[in-house]
Amino acid sequence: MGSNGVTNGVSHLPFKLKNPELFRQESYVHGKWVESKSGARFDVVDPGTGAVWATCANNSSSDVDDVVQSSYEAFQIYKKLNPRTRAELLLKWDSLIRENRDDLALILTYETGKPLAEAYGEIDYGASFTWWFAGEAERINGTVHVASAPNRRVFTVKQPIGVAVGLIPWNFPIAMSLRKVAAALAAGCTMVVKPSPETPFTALTLAYLAEKAGFAPGVFNVITTDLANTPSLCESLCKHPLVSKVTFTGSSRVGKLIAKHCAEGLKKVTLELGGNCPYIIFDDANLEQALGQLMALKFKHAGQVCVTANRVYVQSRVYDKFANMLADATRKLNLGHGADKVSTIGPVTTPQSLDKLTRQVEDAQKYGGKVLVGGKKPDGLEGYFFEPTVIADMTQDMLLTREETFGPICGLYKFETEEEVVKYANDTSMGLASYFFTKDVDRTWRLLENLEAGMIGMNTGNSSGAENPFGGIKESGYGKESGKDVAVAEYLVTKTGTLTLEGHF
Repeated sequence: MGSNGVTNGVSHLPFKLKNPELFRQESYVHGKWVESKSGARFDVVDPGTGAVWATCANNSSSDVDDVVQSSYEAFQIYKKLNPRTRAELLLKWDSLIRENRDDLALILTYETGKPLAEAYGEIDYGASFTWWFAGEAERINGTVHVASAPNRRVFTVKQPIGVAVGLIPWNFPIAMSLRKVAAALAAGCTMVVKPSPETPFTALTLAYLAEKAGFAPGVFNVITTDLANTPSLCESLCKHPLVSKVTFTGSSRVGKLIAKHCAEGLKKVTLELGGNCPYIIFDDANLEQALGQLMALKFKHAGQVCVTANRVYVQSRVYDKFANMLADATRKLNLGHGADKVSTIGPVTTPQSLDKLTRQVEDAQKYGGKVLVGGKKPDGLEGYFFEPTVIADMTQDMLLTREETFGPICGLYKFETEEEVVKYANDTSMGLASYFFTKDVDRTWRLLENLEAGMIGMNTGNSSGAENPFGGIKESGYGKESGKDVAVAEYLVTKTGTLTLEGHF
């Protein structure tokens, strides 16, 4: 074992940590760092170089029962913990996360490829959930009311549902872990996290810090695995009889499989799935505002964000002007390794994304799309890089229109009327987020009601925050994460008590 805890042929990390103990390469089960029963491990690749930089414990479905049993055992005690105590634990965890943000940012950058500035942003965003849900822990209330029947009183109490499973995506592994885990722990549930094979270490660092914060063994477990074992391991987690709740963030295709697995046990499920989000710019909009918000939204993490702008509709009178503004701004992006401080956009996280992006550009060009900027894999860069790209003259029948891009490609569409663009915007099976820019207050209210999405950005490019309910409609899933009351409610059951009284009232 090296100075940073790296084993199996990787003698050192490609960076230096302030706290080497933070970096862990084994699963975390009941307060212990454990290998899989088989002893197998898998490689983790730096997307900025395409090279292996560490290995991690490769669990399989045969390891699931021990992990869930641990969580169930811990739940019997944790569910009775005073809400104030749960809040204090969350606040201590929050403090430790913030204290270790430099180390967390380095690990996150080498896992995902995102620039360091974005890594810091994700950590701060993720910590907003530990802070928020610490407050929510003490605000879980039941009700009491007089029944319609004589001499009766009806009570409701809110109780934690049980063992929860969090299936975490690779694009925001810290933020999505904390958004799920903090809500579950605030509610009194215990949780098993299964991180994506591309990004196992960030979840393990959070488990290490949770232990240091004082959470008891089994309250927060992490089980890691490679891509090949992921489907069977996830199925075992979803179908385990002691699991009561599953929360998943990922593609709509996989979300449907998760829902099927959970249906067998009638388990409660939250699905935060894909997006094909329209971004609408009317001719009365502040174009500088719309451009600034779009650049921050579209090219964050190389476009690998579920709520990113996938289709940019611009009203005809300002279309050419905005296209030039967007092209100029995109050319100024600096493509490079995330650890390089001058990089403003990094690689995509998985190599298969490159094939999809190339296919979408070629399809757009075939049907009349005009590449204004980028459009290909760059020369001279190792790793999984794709040039930030702007394509004009897009149409509704192109692949880029019908598929979630999940990469640094921005397609521009011209429209004439509000009615026309609403029809185009809603012409998708997904409904995660929609955005529009206008100074017409009447139009604002019409669009808020007429756009088919769970979240609407009004002169706003990103409305995500710990205080805001997050979730979609249609094939973008169901249930809410974050926000007041609704997120914690996903981890609670309501129990009704009816009391009959004697005497005269």
